[in-house]
Amino acid sequence: MIKEIIDYLKDKKLVILGFGREGQATYKLIRKYLKDKEIYIRDKNQSIKDNELLKDDNNVIFELGDYYLDNLDKFDLILKSPGIAFNTIDITNIKDKISSELELLLQFYKGKIIAITGTKGKSTTSSLIYQMIKDNGYNCLLAGNIGTAVFEFIEDLESLDYLVLELGCHQLEFVTHSPQYAVLLNIFEEHLDHYRNYDGYIEAKCNIFTHQRENDYFIYNYDNEKVMEKVNKYKPISHNYSISFSGNENATTYFKNNKIYYNNNEIYDASCGRKLLGMHNVNNIMFVLTLAEILNLDINKVIETVNNFEALPHRMEYVGVFNGITYYNDSISTIPASCINALNSIKVNTLIIGGLDRGIDYSELINYLNNYNLNNLICIPDTGHKIAKQITNKNTNVYLEDDLLNAIKRAKEVTKEGEICLLSPAAASYNTFKNFEERGNFFKEHVKND
Repeated sequence: MIKEIIDYLKDKKLVILGFGREGQATYKLIRKYLKDKEIYIRDKNQSIKDNELLKDDNNVIFELGDYYLDNLDKFDLILKSPGIAFNTIDITNIKDKISSELELLLQFYKGKIIAITGTKGKSTTSSLIYQMIKDNGYNCLLAGNIGTAVFEFIEDLESLDYLVLELGCHQLEFVTHSPQYAVLLNIFEEHLDHYRNYDGYIEAKCNIFTHQRENDYFIYNYDNEKVMEKVNKYKPISHNYSISFSGNENATTYFKNNKIYYNNNEIYDASCGRKLLGMHNVNNIMFVLTLAEILNLDINKVIETVNNFEALPHRMEYVGVFNGITYYNDSISTIPASCINALNSIKVNTLIIGGLDRGIDYSELINYLNNYNLNNLICIPDTGHKIAKQITNKNTNVYLEDDLLNAIKRAKEVTKEGEICLLSPAAASYNTFKNFEERGNFFKEHVKND
C-alpha cells in the first residue's frame, strides 16, 4: 500500500492544506519516502513555519496567512486537513483535486476497514467495536477522528485483521471511496458553520456508504429521517442492515420490551448489568451487536465486552460526589439531541447549558425542558441565554451566568445534597474553549477543587 501511495504522489505538484495532526502525519510519510520532493504547505497559522518537524527542510514552500485558500487550482493534488472549510470559496475548478489521508487510505489499503460515523455516538461506538474485536482475539487498530492519524501507524496496517475508524463529516466530505464495513448511527443538525447548508453536512456523512460495492456491508439507522431519505435516494448496492430502536420489526435489528433482536432472534437483554448509561447507548449497542453478527464473532464474548465497557471521558462521565452533590460531565454534548439523551439517562436536578451559537434549531430541547422536572437551569452564553428566554416551566429556577466558572459556582449554591448536577451544554465549546475536552476538563477541575 505504501508503495502505491508514494507512486501516486511522487510526480504531482501537491500541497498539504492545514498542518495539524493529519497534515503532519501526511508530511512525515511523504518525506520519509520522497526526501527531495518539493512540498507546499498552506495554513492560516503563520507560526507553522517554526514547527520543529520542518526544521532544515529546504524543499518545503510555505504559503501562510489569510490568503492560504487562494489559487489552489495551481496544484495537481490538494491534501486537505479535516478542519479546513471550503464553504466560503468556489471549488468548481479544484473539486477533483481534493484528497486527504482518508481518501488515500480508502483508495489503496486492501485490508478490512470498519468505519463509523454519526452526529452523536461515534466515539463510544467505535471504541466499543474496537474492544469487541480485540476481545475476540483479532489484531486491530482504532484511529481517525477519535484522535489518531492513520498515517502515524501506516507501517503497521498490513498486519491488521481489522482497522476501525471513527470518521467525522469533515473527513468524509470529499472522499470518493467508501469502507468495506460502514456504520451510520444518526444524523442531526451539527457543524452548520462548516457547510453552505444542512444538506451539505448530510451528504458528507453519507459518503461513508455512497461509494460502497456489492460485497460491502452497510449498517444504518432505520428510525432516523435524514438517514432514510439518503438511503432511499442512493439505494446502496451493498449488504444492508437496518437498526430500529423504536421497535420496527421490519428492521434487521430492533429493540422491543427491553431486549435487542437480530433477525427476530433475541440476542441481548438491556436490563442486565451494563456500565454504559442511557437508552441512547442501548441504541449504540444495537449497531455493535449487528456488526458482531456480520463478523461471526463469539456473541457471549461480545456481550461480556459490552457489559464491562465504561463511558469515555466527557460522555456522561461520572465525576464524583463533592459536598454531597453528584456531578456528571457530558461536555461532548454539542447538539440538542445529546442533551435530551443525557437527561433521559439520569434524574438531573441542576443542568448547565450553553455555548457557541451556530444557528441550530433548539425548539425540541426547549419543549423538552419545559416539560422536564428540573430544579435549576444554569445558562451560559451564547445559546444558553437565548434558551433561557423561552423557558416557561414554573418549577425550574433559571440562572444567567457569564461563563462556565460562574455557572459551576452557582450550581454549588443551588444544588442540594443528594442531588445531581449535569454539564450537558448542547452547543459547541469554541466561543470560550479550544474544544469540548478542554471544557469538560475545566468543569471536572472546578467541581472538585473550588
